[in-house]
Amino acid sequence: MFGLDSLFDFNGDGKLDVFERAVEFQFLDEMTKSENSGSYGNEDESDVFADAGLDYDELEFMGRDERREALEDAGLDPDEFDF
Repeated sequence: MFGLDSLFDFNGDGKLDVFERAVEFQFLDEMTKSENSGSYGNEDESDVFADAGLDYDELEFMGRDERREALEDAGLDPDEFDF
């Protein structure tokens, strides 16, 4: 399917099984994510929110002002995150 299939054919049978395909998709997903250049480095934003006791999905559905207040209350800089 992809040009990288041979890299993920761990058992060398010429076909990707479910596990090998999943590893390939995970690799491709990680490679296509844009790097976060904020002050939180490479830590995933959802991990930052979870560490602060916040839920990313809830923040996403909040209004701008409500989200800003929730982030500030959790000790995070709202300007560091792009929703």
